[in-house]
Amino acid sequence: MTNTKLDDAALDVLFRSARSHSYWRNQPVSDAQLQQIYELMKFGPTTANSCPARLVFVKSPAAKERLKPCLSEGNVRKSMEAPVVAIIGMDMEFYEKLPVLFPHTDARSWYAGMPEKIQANAFRCSSLQGAYFMLAARGLGLDCGPMGGFDAQKIDAAFFPDGKVKVNFICAVGYGDHAKLHPRNPRLSFDEVCRIE
Repeated sequence: MTNTKLDDAALDVLFRSARSHSYWRNQPVSDAQLQQIYELMKFGPTTANSCPARLVFVKSPAAKERLKPCLSEGNVRKSMEAPVVAIIGMDMEFYEKLPVLFPHTDARSWYAGMPEKIQANAFRCSSLQGAYFMLAARGLGLDCGPMGGFDAQKIDAAFFPDGKVKVNFICAVGYGDHAKLHPRNPRLSFDEVCRIE
């Protein structure tokens, strides 16, 4: 396979024209679409192919009622109106799957019994996977609304009661109402952020 550069239209979809949405059109997202998102995002790289992200797609009215009391006030409406809210969690026992995911060496021993290394890798790599999730959703014609305003302990209790998975962040998914977008906020320039040495 040769390296292929995406055209400007594709880059616009993924980055330049993509926005974080808070208002949603009344258009459902199918289970098949959610599976398509995962089937793309799973190929994004993580340390030692550790793949610690675990997803819960909050879609049914009953599941949304469980999510609602976990949210900060500013995120309730946008979450309840979204067709789906993805909870991007991080498996704190991800290393147990390393013999399968990274079989050519004993990668499990790099993490087992080392809580600081477990936390660092689970957070870093599930964050990466959450970004892959959003790019995959955008690439499939959906919009995203990532959020950080929630009570993590309540979400963990409601959706990850065995204690092995912890929430990283949540992300609404659907078809955004572009008419209700605010003007895009500024971004930092290359020179403000980057240094080439």
